[in-house]
Amino acid sequence: MRRNLYKTWVQISRAAVRRNIATFRKIIGSKTKLMAVVKSNAYGHGLLEFSKLADKFGADWFGSDALSEALKLRKNGIKKPILVLGYTRDSRLSEAAKNNVSLTIYNFESLRYLMKHAREFSKHPLKIHLKIDTGMHRQGIYLKDLPNFLLQLKKIPSAIVEGIYTHFASAKDITYSFYTKNQLEKFKKAFNILEKLKISARGENVIRHAAATGAALLYPESRLDMARIGIGLYGLWPSKEAEIQHQEILGRKISLKPILSWKTIVAGIKKAEKGDFIGYDLAEKMERDGKIAVLPIGYWHGYDRKFSGVGEALVNGTRCRTLGRVSMDMIVIDIAGAGKVGVEDEVVLLGKQKGGEISANELAQKIGTIHYEILTRINPQIPRIVI
Repeated sequence: MRRNLYKTWVQISRAAVRRNIATFRKIIGSKTKLMAVVKSNAYGHGLLEFSKLADKFGADWFGSDALSEALKLRKNGIKKPILVLGYTRDSRLSEAAKNNVSLTIYNFESLRYLMKHAREFSKHPLKIHLKIDTGMHRQGIYLKDLPNFLLQLKKIPSAIVEGIYTHFASAKDITYSFYTKNQLEKFKKAFNILEKLKISARGENVIRHAAATGAALLYPESRLDMARIGIGLYGLWPSKEAEIQHQEILGRKISLKPILSWKTIVAGIKKAEKGDFIGYDLAEKMERDGKIAVLPIGYWHGYDRKFSGVGEALVNGTRCRTLGRVSMDMIVIDIAGAGKVGVEDEVVLLGKQKGGEISANELAQKIGTIHYEILTRINPQIPRIVI
């Protein structure tokens, strides 16, 4: 694809993906499998574009939120194991089994469905990962309910317990280490129950996994058989605290490289006089004569309306503030200090340009959210281009 065909596009750095995967390989060690978490359109980076790179550069597993994401990976050549981390409707369990996709299971209702529809799984048993609720209070089986759950599960030959896992509530900040360590102890008890009841993956060891990016960085003891790495593979720290604390623990700083840049073009240039109102609702009045540019992106594309009047874009490496309201498909920026600017010149909304940089963290802080949301809300219809 040629990027100059588009009004707006997202660039994904092949080299940065390779480097981040290598970095986490070194952190988690050779005995721990690396799951690339690609839920929510690979955190906004492009499900297929990122997954194909992660597959090439050595991810062992893939983690999706929905079965539809997993099936898309299968249809596009991803043959490595895939675990659906989110909820899958009972009516689609056999579809997952036929496509060799592992599912997260934690409801007694799902067990009853498997019992009732055992014939559907006679040729293709369902690989499942039991999720244990150790303190997140979202998905998962409580420890007290686990023995009964497992006893019922043993009656279902069409279900293979491939893995068991949990998720930490606040592992990205060691201020709450007491809670994370308590969760890990509960998870170890869950695995002990599994062993006592002689649950295995048809002769294979059941895969234990608990660590996402934060825990993988800050709690080596949580890495176990597999680590689920999401935000870190995209070159971002889960939190500022994690970045600082990991450096203190390790004694040196590791370098994560953001893999995404979001770009657009100048779609129009005009002069604006002092006293002119810019955009809808007379939201901003020009305080001086100036020069403005129209950019063909707006809140439909994922550029939040809260950036009205406070967002910035890079033109010739210079920060240019948004003027007036962010519209559905357009914004206006002040280019008075950006030097020579022409129609169709490249503009950076997120990323680097000629010494200037706008990060996802900076954008998040401006509108009171987190960098995860900034990235995942970039419209999936915007082309993702690997460079």
